Amino acid sequence: MEAINSKIVSLRKEYSSAFLNEEDVNLNPFKQFELWMHQAVEAQILEPHAMTVSTVSAEGKPSSRIVLLRGFDENGFVFYTNYSSHKGNDMAQNKYACLNFFWPDLERQIRIEGSILKINQQISADYFHSRPRESQIGAWASNQSAVIENRKVVEDAFLHYSEQFKHLEVIPKPEHWGGYNIIPTSIEFWQGRPSRLHDRLRYSNVNDVWKIERLSP
Repeated sequence: MEAINSKIVSLRKEYSSAFLNEEDVNLNPFKQFELWMHQAVEAQILEPHAMTVSTVSAEGKPSSRIVLLRGFDENGFVFYTNYSSHKGNDMAQNKYACLNFFWPDLERQIRIEGSILKINQQISADYFHSRPRESQIGAWASNQSAVIENRKVVEDAFLHYSEQFKHLEVIPKPEHWGGYNIIPTSIEFWQGRPSRLHDRLRYSNVNDVWKIERLSP
């Protein structure tokens, strides 16, 4: 481990591609997010909609994983998962979560803190049916986060549901699968700058008004 640790210690990158000033950002954090997401897509960032979702269990144990943003508006940020998964269980017990986007090619991060709300079942069903058929079957086959003996368990389950649904044009959405909306109370935009003096602007929702503050790097 000593060799790789010495390499890790020596890794350095100077951020200098852009800056972030209060007078340049949109007063609406969702519009600012839209602008940065559009720029990430235009820059052909690999999966710009990939985000880290961090949850906390009832025992106070944090957990993080990567999921895909599937929509946003001024009501929040939406993703889909198995309600019985590790994150689903956390969110059932602790109604707060954090999202983090990191786009190293643009030297940018966005961090979103907020409360969690399950979205309407019809909206979840509409999105479920927009997915590839194999992904729909996969949602039935996977008891997400459960311990399994080997890969054959989930492959056999996939074959089982493929057979079960082969005559159905529309596969029903599992009851244990659907969407969550993260309703933000805070959205921070981070732009890398030289000498580690990064720009950090945080929008905080105070009585339904978004307040912009600069944070020390």
